Amino acid sequence: MRRSLAGVALAVTSMVALSFLIPLGALVMSLVKDQSVTAAEQRAAALAPVLTLTTDPSALRESAAGLDAAEHLVIHLPDAQSLGDSQAPVKLLERAQQGRESISQKTPGGWICLQPVVLPGDRVAVIENFVPDEELTRGVKASWAVMLLLAVGLVGGSVLVADRLGAKVVRSSKKLAQASHTLGQGNLDTRVEPMGPKELRDAGLAFNAMAHRMTELLAIERELVADLSHRLRTPLTALHLASERMAGTPESARVEAAVHALESELQAIIAAARTPLAVGPMGHGMRSADTSTVPQTIVTGPTVPTGPSDGPRSEAADVVRRRTAFWAVLAEQQDRACSLDLTQEPTAVSLSDDDIAAVVDALIGNVFSHTPPGTAFAVRVARTAQAVELVVEDSGPGIPEPDRALSRGSSTGSSGLGLDIARRAAAVTGGSMRIAHAPRGGAHITVVFALAPPLRSERGPRGSRRRAGWWPRKR
Repeated sequence: MRRSLAGVALAVTSMVALSFLIPLGALVMSLVKDQSVTAAEQRAAALAPVLTLTTDPSALRESAAGLDAAEHLVIHLPDAQSLGDSQAPVKLLERAQQGRESISQKTPGGWICLQPVVLPGDRVAVIENFVPDEELTRGVKASWAVMLLLAVGLVGGSVLVADRLGAKVVRSSKKLAQASHTLGQGNLDTRVEPMGPKELRDAGLAFNAMAHRMTELLAIERELVADLSHRLRTPLTALHLASERMAGTPESARVEAAVHALESELQAIIAAARTPLAVGPMGHGMRSADTSTVPQTIVTGPTVPTGPSDGPRSEAADVVRRRTAFWAVLAEQQDRACSLDLTQEPTAVSLSDDDIAAVVDALIGNVFSHTPPGTAFAVRVARTAQAVELVVEDSGPGIPEPDRALSRGSSTGSSGLGLDIARRAAAVTGGSMRIAHAPRGGAHITVVFALAPPLRSERGPRGSRRRAGWWPRKR
């Protein structure tokens, strides 16, 4: 845009300058020529009275010497005697003598002025004054150079002013575009400072109003989710009463545990919905694992860490241990073998406990949803130099199209949301996700979380690996 504005200013100013320079240059040349010719005619007219008094050559030479440019003055006496070097053509001179008319016209090499003077006895003398071409254009080039410099200065100044004005417009446009991209990435705190022309200032004010309204609408939506979740407490109370009536039966303990788990999850939903809005790239509001037949964990999206001590932070191994313990109870009921292998090294990642729990629930929940009862699965957390790897594998039928499984709604019988949750959580930390075939024959899913930056207070060497173990099964 700056180049366009500068180009427009250059074109317009150049056209204006040329429209003045061309006629002004011609006018200057015409004025210089007219002044030179007028001066020559005046010198000839000034010598005419001397001729009426005397025709003595010495007196005439002395009178001509007192005039400017005397070297170009020639006096043609009636007796064909000429005082000086004549530049006039013979025919033109005869015309002035015989016709007794003043002649002023262009001749080769300059301008000729012939002034006839009638002497006593009806004789005619002619005063000739020749103006060379250099006299006709004296000072014209200097005047043209001055005008050209002024025009160049005018054009350069207009281009510079247009560039400065364009820079303000471009700066305002870039800031507005950058704020739009930042808002699109999920940072709801993004605002712009209105600046530049009135139209861009109005656009900045409209952008700020839109961002503020978006924040308000999302806050209202989260409150609505919290209110709707709170209504579920009524049927949950009924389940409590029903479990109490079932006391003493074999299924009472299991139902009571499920009710308590559901109550905990419901409380987590309400608490998460009433927390400040997340601004991370994984989105806002709540999300759930891709499971429909087993309990699910619903959490808010994580935020992107901005420094060594900023943003969410949690130990991935601890969260995986707790969530696997929860799923191990359900695995007991379906006769599924469940193994867990955790590292004892620090596994700090830039995600909250709820975000990591959502990933674990999504991956293990998919095992329960898409494999028959009795299918074994294993969970492993490993530490590398720069990342934490979460591996979930099973001995089921596997995933026939891994790339397609990462897309929402593209997998048969699944929304694809669970795998997408895991992939986005890994991407927030700078990690990745891979799907392959497990040695057991089923799916082998690896989620790589980049290690969180160390805290300023963290010191000490890394520990050793924790011994792998199998979750005990009730006999």
